Parts: sequence; structure tokens; C-alpha cells
Amino acid sequence: MSFSTKTKNELTRIEISNKCCVLAELSALLRTVGIIKLRGSNKIIIEFTTENAGVARRIFSMLKLLYNSHNEVNVKKSNRLKRHNNYTVKINEEDAYVILKDLKIIKSDTINILDFNHGIPQELIVNDCCKRAYIRGTFLGCGSISDPEKAYHLEFVNHKEQHGNDLIKLMGQFLINAKQIKRKDYYITYLKESEQIVDLLNIMGAYNALLALENIRAIKETRNKINRIINCETANLEKTVNASVRQINNIRIIDKYEGLDKLPNNLQQLAELRLKNSDASLKELGQMLNPPLGKSGVNHRLRKIEKIAEALLYERRIR
Repeated sequence: MSFSTKTKNELTRIEISNKCCVLAELSALLRTVGIIKLRGSNKIIIEFTTENAGVARRIFSMLKLLYNSHNEVNVKKSNRLKRHNNYTVKINEEDAYVILKDLKIIKSDTINILDFNHGIPQELIVNDCCKRAYIRGTFLGCGSISDPEKAYHLEFVNHKEQHGNDLIKLMGQFLINAKQIKRKDYYITYLKESEQIVDLLNIMGAYNALLALENIRAIKETRNKINRIINCETANLEKTVNASVRQINNIRIIDKYEGLDKLPNNLQQLAELRLKNSDASLKELGQMLNPPLGKSGVNHRLRKIEKIAEALLYERRIR
């Protein structure tokens, strides 16, 4: 089961007691998975279609709570490759017109496609709880969330640009900064920052999904921190090894063309220590000297040795 399906299943189990929240969530679901058909003699047919059994069950329960109606539920296999079940909740025709008015799909007594309100009805999201319910309903209808192990991405697939724009404004009231792009004939409202996704899960009431995401995020951050430390230590070790190789090469040049005994005592002592301790750091070399010397002092002497080696090589080339 995908992370998105688990999140939706959790949301479908949230109990709703306030009628205003039921109306807000059902209004969002009608705008995202609802189908409205107009037939002769002003007949209206409303259907909700979803691949999630929990969402279909929740729609059926909310309709029964609001209108005490027994609506028809059909299940059939999808024509898609994976052959998922499609659940369709069909509204009784006698309730359809009332539902359209209650959910603010239509504004007048005239059934006309031009009168349909495709945006978010502000009358249904006056209260903070209703705003949360509307966002939850929209996610149940057209939302999805990627597996946080792979990527941080949450999106809503809107049929209408107006609904997408209104959704961005609604989430903005909770300080959620969503963005929107057009993909074919749909308007995709999305979030890519893990903190914003966590905040939105909290707003919708998906607390188990939130904790799971936070746990994965903590593990990933710890893993990344460890990798950064290892990479840093590896780089420092590589730098130390390369410096040691260069220093030993300089000392061998001096030994070959002039002899280490020709060096001043302080440089000779350091050169012999470096040859015997190729893996030692500058600090460790300094502690081996008599008297001990700091890291900067050791580095200063090694630069002197390097200049002597370069001078010897230069003399050999110009002869």
C-alpha cells in the first residue's frame, strides 16, 4: 500500500460531528471527484467516483448524515492497466438539486452550466474547522503524496484553474505556500518542502502520516549528516596524505642531491621524523620534536624544506 493511500485511509477515519464541516468536506469532494449530469425535464444526476473504498464509504456516510438518504453504490473494475476497483456513489435524483444548492455549486434556481461555481465557496469555509475540512476533502478527492523515502512531494490535481487558485489562497491562510503549474488539461497545486507538507498533514488531521514522515525525515537528515562528516574526514585525510607525499618527495630530493646532513639541525630533525612517520599529522610531528613545536611552526619548517628542494631541482635543470 502506497504512502498516499495510507494517508487517505487515515483521513477517512476522522469523525466529523459538525454539519458545517461535513458540508465543507463534501463540497470539496463534489468539486474533485463529482460528476454532474443534466438530462431532460430538469433532471439532475450526481455521482462521486473514486478508486479508494474508504473515500467512497465516507461520502456515503456524509450523505446519509446530512440527508438521511440511501444512495446507490456501484463497484466495477477500472479499464486502466492495474485494473483497480472504481467505486461510484450515485445520488438519489430527488436529493440532487438540494445538494447542489447546499454545497454551493449553483447560486440560483435555474439549472444552467454557466451558473456552476467551480471555485471554493467562501460561505462554507467561514470557520477554521471548515477550512481544514475543505482541504481534507480536496486531498481525498484529488490529492496525492509521494513516499517520503524517495521524495518530498504533495499535489492536488484540479480540473479548474479557479479551484486551484482558491485552494492556494485557502492554504495560504495557514501559512502554506503552495505553487501551481498546468499539466495537460489539469492545474497542479503542489508542495515540495518537507516542512510545508508536515504542516499540511497536521492541518488535515493525518497525524500518523505526519509522524511517519517526520521519522523518515529525521533518519534521512541523520544519514546525510553522517555522510557529510565522512566526506569531510575523507577529504581532510586525502589532503593530509597528499601533503605528506609531497613533503617526503622534497626531503628525498634534498637527500639525493645534497644530503640531509647539510640541512640546519631544526630542519634535519623534522625531515628525519617525516620520513619515519609518513602518516603523522603536522600536530603529531610537532609533538615528536625536541623541543615540541606547534602546527604552524612545523608547517613553516616544511615550507623551508620545500624551497630548498625546488632550488636544487632548478639548479639541476639550468646546468
